[in-house]
Amino acid sequence: MRIFDSHAHYDDEAFESDRVELLGKILPEKGVWRVVNCGASLEGSERSLQLSREYPYIYAAVGVHPEEAAGLPPDWLDRIRQMAAGEKVVAIGEIGLDYHYEDACPREEQKRVFEEQLRLANELCLPVIVHDREAHGDTMELLRRYRPRGVVHCFSGSAEMAREVVALGMYIGLGGVVTFKNARHSVETAASIPIERLLTETDAPYMAPVPLRGKRNDSSLIPFSATKIGLCRGLSCEEVLEWGCRNACTLFGLPFEETSP
Repeated sequence: MRIFDSHAHYDDEAFESDRVELLGKILPEKGVWRVVNCGASLEGSERSLQLSREYPYIYAAVGVHPEEAAGLPPDWLDRIRQMAAGEKVVAIGEIGLDYHYEDACPREEQKRVFEEQLRLANELCLPVIVHDREAHGDTMELLRRYRPRGVVHCFSGSAEMAREVVALGMYIGLGGVVTFKNARHSVETAASIPIERLLTETDAPYMAPVPLRGKRNDSSLIPFSATKIGLCRGLSCEEVLEWGCRNACTLFGLPFEETSP
C-alpha cells in the first residue's frame, strides 16, 4: 500500500514540535509515497520549497490563497513566478476563492489575484490547485474562461458541478470530509466521477477524517477516506489509493511505477 497526498501544509505551525520526525521517519514508514505541499502565501510558498529540498518524497506548489490575497506587495506575482522555477515545483497553488470569511479579502480582489495566477499557470504550463469555498459560481466562471489543467481540492460542490469540472479536463480532490456524516455532496461526487479523475488528499493539518475528526490530520490518515470512497464505488481501499497515486502522477508530471502484485 502506498499513499499520494496531493494537498498538505506541512509548513503549518501545527507541525512545529515534531515535523522532522514526522516527515523524516513516521510518514514514510506508514506508506506515504509522495506529498504535494501547498503554499498559501508568499512566505508559505518559500517554506514549501524548502520542504521539497529537504525531503525526497515531498514536492511543492507555490501560490497565494484567497485569504492571503489582500495587501500583497507590488512584486508578488514575480516572486511566485521565480519560485515556480524551482526544481520540484509541480503546481501553482493553493489559489482560488473563499467567500466564507470575506473580511479577509474583498471578493473583487480575490478574483483579481486568482485570475492573475491562472494566467501565470497557463503561461508556465503548470497545473493549478484550486480552493473553492462558497464561491462555486465565480470559481467555475474563471475555470471556464482560462481552462487550466489542475484540481479543485477539498471539493464541496454538487455532483453536477463535479461533472463540469471533469468535463473541463480537471481533477477532483477528496479527503477527510467524505467521511463526515453531513457530507452528502462529497459522497455523491465520490460515487459518480470517473475514477481516473480522483485525487486523494488531506489538507493537513486540517480536515482529519472520522474517527479522528477534530484531531491534527496527516497523510497517513488517507486510508480512512480512501475506504469510504471505495465503499461508494465498490472498490477496495488499496485500489482507491493506487488510483490516487496514478492520477496525481499524471497531473503533476511525475513518474508512476506499478506496485508489485
